[in-house]
Amino acid sequence: MIVAFSVTPIGTGEDVGAEVAEAVRVVRESGLPHRTDAMFTSLEGEWDEVMDVVRRAVEAVRARGAARVSLVLKADIREGVTDGLTAKVESVERHLAG
Repeated sequence: MIVAFSVTPIGTGEDVGAEVAEAVRVVRESGLPHRTDAMFTSLEGEWDEVMDVVRRAVEAVRARGAARVSLVLKADIREGVTDGLTAKVESVERHLAG
């Protein structure tokens, strides 16, 4: 399963970099395959482990003083697929090159 998610504190001001960094830290420390870009973090693994990381990322943002947190989540649930973070991008690149 691949999950793309974004965690945003509400009511903490315009600059949310420190809070978001704590969420990304949770993802990185999870040991699961992941990628972070300007809008989302993508994470790959089994349902329970991925959702646990998302939950802990939200909790990390809350721990920085956010009484309210917005979570946007999109999931690709597909049995038997591993390394989807890389394989999906490689497929698109092959089509572009072809």
